[in-house]
Amino acid sequence: MKPGLLIVLVALSLGACRSREPSIPVEHLTLKGATVEDNGLLGWAPSDVQGLFTDLLRQSRRFELLEEGKEKGRREEAWSLTLELPFTREALKDGSAFTFAEVGATLVLERRGADPVQRYQVVGLGEVRVEGKDAEARRKALREALQRALAQVTDAASLQLAAVDRPDAALLQDVQSQDERVREFALRVLAERRHPAAAPLLIRQLQEEDAQQVRQAIGALAEMKARAAVPALIDLMKDREIGFAQEVVYAIGEIGGTEAEAYLFTVAQGHDQPDVQAAAQQALDTLNASRKLTAPEARGTDRAEH
Repeated sequence: MKPGLLIVLVALSLGACRSREPSIPVEHLTLKGATVEDNGLLGWAPSDVQGLFTDLLRQSRRFELLEEGKEKGRREEAWSLTLELPFTREALKDGSAFTFAEVGATLVLERRGADPVQRYQVVGLGEVRVEGKDAEARRKALREALQRALAQVTDAASLQLAAVDRPDAALLQDVQSQDERVREFALRVLAERRHPAAAPLLIRQLQEEDAQQVRQAIGALAEMKARAAVPALIDLMKDREIGFAQEVVYAIGEIGGTEAEAYLFTVAQGHDQPDVQAAAQQALDTLNASRKLTAPEARGTDRAEH
């Protein structure tokens, strides 16, 4: 066989493999938020933003838009995407003579066909230097920043939803990846599955400087009801502002257990901030009510015992 023909056959084979890569079905794509609805800086209607995002989803070749009438039988496994732009702005960076157009994007991924409902969130930030002071240059930079932010959330959504379908063994390998996003998305899915390996990794994440990462770890540990995390969460309470301390207190209450209950009682009785005291008492009351509901006497005596 001639070398040139062999190269062509290999290329065709690789292309066929890519075409068989499973796509992610999307049933609904929704935009929300004031920044999308009325944005004089951007100068685009919501339909323009939606059109741009739809094009990016198609170009990624990882998403299948079922609203276009394709494969109606896949709707049970389809995802709904909700896009929001928290901000579009122009900012001056330290040490730079130029301003930068910045656009933030938040994409919520939800699948209601699953039990329980699966819900994830990915974010993107597009930044572009503004090359001129006139309105047209500023608008051009802002639109390019938007495109970059949307490209980021498209890529992140693909990685996150790919992780959802991976087995535990593969996810445990992914949490060692050099790619920070792959590690984060794999850990999210392991936490959702309440895999024992997720708790130590999340506890370690509580020491991160990024407040958003810390909050995500707190939420995941609370959802897992990881009692091993209670001492680390208690340590996290030291020298924190009131709002953050309340979040931690509620998470400790969600987790429950003897250590959590004792700590909540102490905080409810003697914390120096009344708002934190009130939060601890509320968490303690919820914890006590939940325990009563799960007690054998609360379930009645006429149920079958196995």
